[in-house]
Amino acid sequence: MANILITNDDGHQAPALPALARALSKIGAVTVFAPDHNWSAAGHTKTMHKPLRIDHSALPDGTPLYVTTGTPSDCVGLALLGVVSQQPDLVISGINHGSNVGHDVTYSGTVAAAMEAAVFGIPAIAASQELQGDGSGGDLDFAAQVVALLARKMLAEGPVPNSLLNVNFPALPGAQVRGIQITRLGQRVYQDVLIQRLDPKGRPYYWIGGAPPDGVAIAGTDIGALAEGFVSITPLNLDMTDRALMAKLAGWDLNLRDTID
Repeated sequence: MANILITNDDGHQAPALPALARALSKIGAVTVFAPDHNWSAAGHTKTMHKPLRIDHSALPDGTPLYVTTGTPSDCVGLALLGVVSQQPDLVISGINHGSNVGHDVTYSGTVAAAMEAAVFGIPAIAASQELQGDGSGGDLDFAAQVVALLARKMLAEGPVPNSLLNVNFPALPGAQVRGIQITRLGQRVYQDVLIQRLDPKGRPYYWIGGAPPDGVAIAGTDIGALAEGFVSITPLNLDMTDRALMAKLAGWDLNLRDTID
């Protein structure tokens, strides 16, 4: 059986962890390695300036649970560097409470954990659940079953270097989901607002607030798929080279001698 590592950025008490463990235990030996608190929007953060602590526990069904003071990326790194005795064959990150589409992938701790696995050459899936306006989501058990389906496929096909899958589920009951679309990243629209306030001593402090982000629902994108009631699967690659811009830069005729007055 395959060894499957589950992590997230919502913390070790997230309800998605037991749902994923139940679904994935049918295809492999599951271990959960999660942060001790929420790391949403942490990005691909790696702890290098302080020691990390790990506590050992278990989910209600007995699935081994490691809880660390580190980030989602640290969870994967610690596991792959030897804290977990059995080297994972597959890493699943999520299911995040909230979608991770478009430019979200650069902020997301969920996606970052899957990226860390890709850095090590391990197949990985980042999974996220879209939320309704009232904060409610869709069917976690349904989402976990879809992740298990993808996990089977990835284990059968083997790793694709530098790659991972970013999967997003619409905020619908499983029976109402229309299907699966293979998508590209869409255009996220952020509505951040800088809020300035004063503390009791009259010193200013700042809070980044504003309405939840929106997106442009273009067909073929992850945002468009969710808007139409589909599961979105977007393949991501760690090679972020812009080859079109490379070709343009080649025509700039750059010469170090031009920097000399």
